[in-house]
Amino acid sequence: MSINFKDKVAIVTGAGGGLGKAYALELAKRGAKVVVNDLGGSRDGTGTSDAAAQVVEEIERAGGEAVANGGSVTEYDQMEKMVADAKQKWGGVHVLINNAGVLRDKTFIKMDPADFEFVVKVHLTGSAFATKACWETFREQGYGRVLMTASSTGLFGNFGQANYGAAKLGLAGLTKTLQLEGAKYNIRVNTLSPVAGTRMTEDLFPEEAFKLFAPENVVPAALFLVSEDSPTNAIVGAGAGGFHSSWTVMNDAVWLPEGERTVEGFAAHWEEINSFTNLIAPQSGSEQSGNILKAMQKVTGTGPGSARG
Repeated sequence: MSINFKDKVAIVTGAGGGLGKAYALELAKRGAKVVVNDLGGSRDGTGTSDAAAQVVEEIERAGGEAVANGGSVTEYDQMEKMVADAKQKWGGVHVLINNAGVLRDKTFIKMDPADFEFVVKVHLTGSAFATKACWETFREQGYGRVLMTASSTGLFGNFGQANYGAAKLGLAGLTKTLQLEGAKYNIRVNTLSPVAGTRMTEDLFPEEAFKLFAPENVVPAALFLVSEDSPTNAIVGAGAGGFHSSWTVMNDAVWLPEGERTVEGFAAHWEEINSFTNLIAPQSGSEQSGNILKAMQKVTGTGPGSARG
């Protein structure tokens, strides 16, 4: 099976280097027309450069089509203009990879509130802005593929990255709602949790590990998740040639009779409530209430859908 992006227009944010650049190059190689979005700022979001233009030149030298865009994902009007310019040039937008990001790491006690707010704004709000700018076009054309970039920090936590982790888990939550709202319009939304050696992580890896976790090793997962036959609502981890899936799961609810609904009653049942067994991965939030009602019916034989209820 050969996967290509012929006749597709793709936007990649933060594509001036690292993962974004690797995505843009491979998309163009496989036939996509690519908007290379990047401010060219440093890892903490300051400064500018012509990084996006350099990636465009590389794509064009290889025979592909691309344009540079210097819009900030934190400014919705700039994202709207980016999409409008792509549509004017190529007639549509079909793929969006939300990759732009910054780091301002500190322990929570030392973190300036402005640094918390800025990191959340770039990662979470920025991804929402870029996606919103594409959303109406996706609906009108009955086709859209969106990739959010989460992180192991968001999914599992990491010391000294409260701002980054909050934003990254928020992106997984954004995916879960948008994939529901987009389903009838053939809009599929997925989440990628990459581990890669880039300027964002260069001081976290020893030199040999940095080479092993080259951005190119994440590309297969990213491009599959925005391909025509992609799944939707997936959370995929990728790095160094290894790939895995993650899920948000819950166990069976424990229903407490009215007389036991006290702090002490909850404490008495905590081991059962916290049991890592009988796990399911809900596809929508309504399954939580359904799980509770199911537990009630099991104990009492009453409730919606029961013979006595």
